[in-house]
Amino acid sequence: MANVVVVGTQWGDEGKGKIVDLYTRQAQVVARFQGGNNAGHTLVVNGRTTILHLIPSGILHDHKICIIGNGVVFDPKVFLQELDELTGAGLLPESTRLCISDKAHLIMPYHRSIDLAREARKSGRKIGTTGRGIGPAYEDKVARTGIRVGDLFEKDLFLEKVEQALEEKNFLLANYFGAAPLSAQAIAEEYLAYAERIEPYVADTSLVLDRAISEGKKVLFEGAQGGHLDIDHGTYPFVTSSNTVAGNAACGSGVGPGAISAVVGICKAYTTRVGEGPFPTELADDIGHHLQQVGQEFGATTGRKRRCGWLDMVLVRQSVRVSGIRYLAITKLDVLDGLDKLKICVGYRSGGRLLPDAVPASLAAMAACEPVYEELDGWKESIASALQMSDLPANARKYLRRLEELSGARIALVSVGAGRDETIQLDNPFQD
Repeated sequence: MANVVVVGTQWGDEGKGKIVDLYTRQAQVVARFQGGNNAGHTLVVNGRTTILHLIPSGILHDHKICIIGNGVVFDPKVFLQELDELTGAGLLPESTRLCISDKAHLIMPYHRSIDLAREARKSGRKIGTTGRGIGPAYEDKVARTGIRVGDLFEKDLFLEKVEQALEEKNFLLANYFGAAPLSAQAIAEEYLAYAERIEPYVADTSLVLDRAISEGKKVLFEGAQGGHLDIDHGTYPFVTSSNTVAGNAACGSGVGPGAISAVVGICKAYTTRVGEGPFPTELADDIGHHLQQVGQEFGATTGRKRRCGWLDMVLVRQSVRVSGIRYLAITKLDVLDGLDKLKICVGYRSGGRLLPDAVPASLAAMAACEPVYEELDGWKESIASALQMSDLPANARKYLRRLEELSGARIALVSVGAGRDETIQLDNPFQD
């Protein structure tokens, strides 16, 4: 058995799309286990950039099974748009099977309306939501008032559930947010039309996975966002609405934890963050501008500029611990080309105390933290053509060795450019 979970170690945007795309070559099944279309995975294949928000990144490969698991909140409109774009571009292999869990909860129009209205009302206290309705959809799931993909195929039940939901949602929209109420009939007509198109893809994906694992197929579990956007373990409340840590791969896809053999944590060679929330190593100087511009740090979903700073190993160490990460995949090392000096945050200092191992749960405590840095020499050479570790400048190798020492995890892969082949592979997590 060799089933691997890929998760982010920072605040998302670590480059998971490329790494999942690479590891999909070795897997027969790729399963997305949480989140919604609030995340974007950017892939560059043969010079062509493809951004996927919902469909698993493995879809670009032949002879795969790609699964949208029960832990995902599913927007059928976005799914069909992506499907049509992939088909139109000739990027959807006929030999690849795409499955949607019948237990995945639907993102409804009222979820998007409430998401946008709520964020607008918060004024200076915004969380930085993408407005896609992800949070409100998860709220309904936990409140046991959600509507699942399988409900689309029982038309009377579906309409009844929409009408019941709108009793509350329209009251909130009209009387609290001052927004326009929605029509149950219009929603039903729209979503039942989606149902006709998605029906061939809907399945009990837990069974699909179980059969694949029983047959000895390798599974890649694909997470969205990053470990510090986890609803429990992230910098709450500036987090996403689902569990992004590796442990949710089992729950969000319908397999037992024993099915997982290794966890790979994706770690950008510096740190970025989209939206609000604490960021101890953030740089508002020329180096921060360099990272933002050279790294093309714009949100794949929102287009917003990402905040940039030095690599924060306190974040990474906590992700290694919470997700059981054995391997690291280092991305965007090439963005550091040309910098004279590099800094790594090895701990936080607060009130005269050193906090090396964990991110404080209190936002006030984290706001009071100052990063403790180690400084290393940079390198002037471009590393884009490096094919193996020996091709890297000595200072780049020193930087990577220090990341291994600080994280307690082995580096399995180093990305030195956006393309598939601009990668140095050192370890294979599928051989565990």
